[in-house]
Amino acid sequence: MAGVKRRASSAGLAALLAACGGGQESDAVLIDYQRDLAARLALEAPEPRSPDNVGAFPERRERLVEIPETREGMLDVYALRECRITTLVAKRNSALGRVAPASQHWRYELELWQRLDACLDGEVAERLADDDRARLERLTATKREQLPRATWNGLFGSEEWSQSFSRVSSPLPPDRLGPPEEQLAALDYLETLSRAPFDETTPLPELERLEDHLQALNARPYTAELLRTLQLAEQRLGEASTLLDRALARHDGCQARDVSARLDASAEEERLAAWLEALEAAGLAWLEGLSPLFDTLEAPPEAVAGYRHEWLSLEHAEAPLPAFRDALSRHRTLRQTLAERCPREDKTSSGA
Repeated sequence: MAGVKRRASSAGLAALLAACGGGQESDAVLIDYQRDLAARLALEAPEPRSPDNVGAFPERRERLVEIPETREGMLDVYALRECRITTLVAKRNSALGRVAPASQHWRYELELWQRLDACLDGEVAERLADDDRARLERLTATKREQLPRATWNGLFGSEEWSQSFSRVSSPLPPDRLGPPEEQLAALDYLETLSRAPFDETTPLPELERLEDHLQALNARPYTAELLRTLQLAEQRLGEASTLLDRALARHDGCQARDVSARLDASAEEERLAAWLEALEAAGLAWLEGLSPLFDTLEAPPEAVAGYRHEWLSLEHAEAPLPAFRDALSRHRTLRQTLAERCPREDKTSSGA
């Protein structure tokens, strides 16, 4: 994992997490479990360490792709005035249009392509002179060819999108692990908006809703909060697994009390089991929702592809979700091994 690991005392870590709101509550679930487990194993509870920070999302210039400028003279554009593009082009080329937010440029490209495509398929094209019709065909084909890159820049160039990956974030509170409904709706809208121009079966959603959905993502850096929570869980599970390793390495008899393969021996264990299940479901739902938006381009910028591989991958072993799953699997395996060595007196231990 990227970042520098640093050790902190329990008091220091508690103070740090206190400033992070809900992160302290989630960490309490994990630390309470560690202490309960340590007591059952007759071992000293581990000293909690601060997990790594999430990686920095690439800078804007690293996220954008080049799009060749389309040059058409005003007379050429005017010749296509019946296609209803003159005012749109003039607005885009104005001083304000050139410095408009990325989402506005995205809307412009979609609206321009829509009007050109509709014009080419309608009666207006039949009335155009041969040269003007050829110009319309060329311009429509160019804009369609550029649309995947324009779509990419419209999303990845927006500050609202990048805010979702902000490092200035904290772990999720236990009662808010799942993705916010408005942000899931935003991902669904953006995915549809990105796909619709290339899928005849998918209607183009209302462009007026684009800014609202981007603002929903901007309201809270859920992606970064989720990644931080996954890292926190991986860290604490690893520390708890160290306790089990120590217990299994002892040669002075079985001192573990009431440790089963499943997380069901205490209120702390049952609380943790529910928390882990909810976190894994949230991670899978959100990362699967992000994935199509990172697939908009076949060859995305290297910095973005690298960030996705390291932080958002569902397969890369060191990415937060797979690493969390691996830590959880290892912890369950160690509990299973210990349970088989030291069976509970009240009931037989079962699978993880």
